[in-house]
Amino acid sequence: MTNVAGPESAPTSEPGLALAAEFPTADRAQWQELVAGVLRKSGRLPEDFAGAPESKLASRTYDGIEIQPLYTSDDAGGDLGFPGLPPFVRGARPEGVVDTGWDIRVRHQREDVRAANAAILADLEGGASSVWLRLGEGSLPISALADALNEVYVGLAPVVLDAGAEYETAAQALLDLFAEREVPASEAVGTLGADPLGTTARTGQALPLGPAAELAAKVAPKYPKVRTIVADGLPFHEAGGSDSQELGATIASGVAYLRALTEAGLAVAAAAAQLEFRFAATADQFLTIAKFRAARRLWDRVLEVSGAAADARGMHQHAVTSPSMFTQRDPWVNMLRTTVACFAAGVGGADAVTVLPFDAAIGLPDAFSSRIARNTNAILIEESKLGSVIDPAGGSWYVEKLTDELAEAAWREFTAIEAAGGIEAELASGALAGRLAETWEKRASRLATRRDPLTGVSEFPNLEEKPVTRDPLPSTVDGGLPRHRYAEEYEKLRDASDAYLAEHGERPKVFLATLGPVAAHTGRASFATNLLQAGGIEAVNPGATDDLPGAFRESGTKVACVCGTDAAYEEQAASAAASLGAKQVLLAGKGTYDGISGNLYAGCDALEVLTSLHAQLGVAQ
Repeated sequence: MTNVAGPESAPTSEPGLALAAEFPTADRAQWQELVAGVLRKSGRLPEDFAGAPESKLASRTYDGIEIQPLYTSDDAGGDLGFPGLPPFVRGARPEGVVDTGWDIRVRHQREDVRAANAAILADLEGGASSVWLRLGEGSLPISALADALNEVYVGLAPVVLDAGAEYETAAQALLDLFAEREVPASEAVGTLGADPLGTTARTGQALPLGPAAELAAKVAPKYPKVRTIVADGLPFHEAGGSDSQELGATIASGVAYLRALTEAGLAVAAAAAQLEFRFAATADQFLTIAKFRAARRLWDRVLEVSGAAADARGMHQHAVTSPSMFTQRDPWVNMLRTTVACFAAGVGGADAVTVLPFDAAIGLPDAFSSRIARNTNAILIEESKLGSVIDPAGGSWYVEKLTDELAEAAWREFTAIEAAGGIEAELASGALAGRLAETWEKRASRLATRRDPLTGVSEFPNLEEKPVTRDPLPSTVDGGLPRHRYAEEYEKLRDASDAYLAEHGERPKVFLATLGPVAAHTGRASFATNLLQAGGIEAVNPGATDDLPGAFRESGTKVACVCGTDAAYEEQAASAAASLGAKQVLLAGKGTYDGISGNLYAGCDALEVLTSLHAQLGVAQ
């Protein structure tokens, strides 16, 4: 075998590859020295800084997990185990999804039965492998289940139900459909979707677990391939929770169901087989990968102490692309978000993945958005061959470390819930809601300051985009945990700007008073333009001009923002502000000058600034 450094560097009989053999060995100290040099040049590292320079590049998740810029073998965990064996971090099944790819699960919730049936058939013919149906008021009527599934081979394509408090009626309708279509009970597949805890979290109305457990006890012996109960993490995720909070609350839900099922007469292994777990997949690729791997480890531990045999401790996972990350503005970017999320869920080992259509935050999907959603799965499975590798992230020092730390944080959340009396008690007392709200406040602050950027909304918005219109979504029941979307506050400002445009024939405007001949093209002018447009405010840039006051009067606005270099600010900021006669003058950057009332800079509270500007410009909220 020839050495990769070249045919002369090693004989052909050498047993292995000597990668980078001709390069000197680098150590961590050398890397740190290079990092320090770059950070000093950028001004981020004081000359007298005595700590590790890479600490300036570290970041923290909402769970307090510190993300380092470099991971080495020193960060590697213990024994990783094997796919299909405890602790199941590497996958619940030894074969993974190599033969079939993960289950491509599509969601449908149309009230119109014919339209629902046509959409379901189109998805199944286009590559989907299972159907997730929202049933009940405002969605598909339970009584129309058979018609909605007309020409669907329910013995081959699993049906997953989501009927809220009406799960018993919906479950019976599906079981009746199996009988009507002569699907042998031993071959029927699907999930009945009983989730009283999830419904309680959504609505605030407590539902007992007993009926769901009794239903499962009846179904399990006759329908071995049908699952009855879903432990859904989406209510906790959409309420603003962190990854560990979502995992901890969902595992606590699973434990509550496990207790109810065993009390109803099922053995621990049979009870565990009745459960499916649902988690959000986000555009944070590595955290999503770690979440699905950590979830299996947590559930394995729960079942281990519950007395289940090793072969019964795998977790069945359904990944759903996070509704919270979807935007109504520039919704096309959602395709990119869902692609990353789907990739991460697949790499993380999810059994089924639902890619929500890019217009999911706007209304019911059309044929195009549904096709793109299911084809996102298909490309990753068929063309990228992502399912052909079992646990492709396994062995990565970063992923393994992140999986361990996330599992530990989630276990702390889970044990705290259990110590407080369990998930039912935590939901009833509002304690869990309070912790989720605290995390949301932190997230909302980072969104407001654009430290968590939203492409197309808080960053690089397009005021000229044409709105996407869709049939309205079914109404949601309020009263339980809130549902947040990350873009919601910015989109309220954009909505107000649209209303202003409809009334006045133009958008609210801010004049950019650019100082110097090239100031119109500086980073500060671009920064100010981007920030203003995030609130639906047009930035009027006159370019280089000798008559700023005249250009300001022609702009027809009352507010100006001075843009230029630090040197230009020292010489001209105060005089320029005084010459304009504006109601309010801002400065792009930091600094205090006569006539300047506020500053636009990286890290400022953009939402606060934009809301104030709306008030100054007469935009109704």
